[in-house]
Amino acid sequence: MGAVIELDNVSTIYEGERIPSLHNITLSIDEGEFVAVIGPNGAGKTTLLETINGLLPATSGTVRVFGKNVKTHGLEIRKKIGYVIQNFEIDSLTPFLSKDVVMMGRTGRIGLLRFPNQRDWERVFSNMQLLGIEGFKDRAVGKLSGGEFQKVLIARALTQEPDVLLLDEPFANLDVSSRKRVSDLLTTLNIERSLTMVFVSHDINAIPEACTRTIVLDQGRIVCQGELETVLSSSIVQQLWQRGKKHD
Repeated sequence: MGAVIELDNVSTIYEGERIPSLHNITLSIDEGEFVAVIGPNGAGKTTLLETINGLLPATSGTVRVFGKNVKTHGLEIRKKIGYVIQNFEIDSLTPFLSKDVVMMGRTGRIGLLRFPNQRDWERVFSNMQLLGIEGFKDRAVGKLSGGEFQKVLIARALTQEPDVLLLDEPFANLDVSSRKRVSDLLTTLNIERSLTMVFVSHDINAIPEACTRTIVLDQGRIVCQGELETVLSSSIVQQLWQRGKKHD
């Protein structure tokens, strides 16, 4: 298995800012890896996902996904990346049905001017069933709870049939049983389909057991990485943990 995601000395600065959100990041993620990214608020976790996905252009360095430069092949690359974003805001009056939002994940495969066929809908309902949300497939997403809508977003990403799955705080708004269900599903997808995943979380206890590597970000830099137990016992992470407690 080769590298699917490669960042070579990458820095990223948001428009209008002077201080980079990512500093000289060099990172390689192999096909089939399940990588967790943790760190305090403002560490650059979401920025890292946006940079990998080409939504936020790197100001220096090179980002390659599937061996292609994100800067020049971003649209093509994003068709193969499922992305569950954090804190997706939706108006309560939004009329789209849950099943239609999940179907939006098929757009890259169907094309903008084509209609979904039976196989596309089978994929939609299968993923909704996996997440336990088939019961409200005909309910408007504006009327869903935060947890219900979060599962719709995860189902949408899976319906894309991605080669890489980027998950930004995917357990947000989920209750304990839903977290367990989603965690087990992600583990199954990683093991049985060798789906490459990058999982961002501020909660160390939320990291699925299938995670093969944990990366710690602080102030836009990778400060530690390795197996979860090794990372958590490192002095750097212990210092970050104590610093976070002081700011609580």
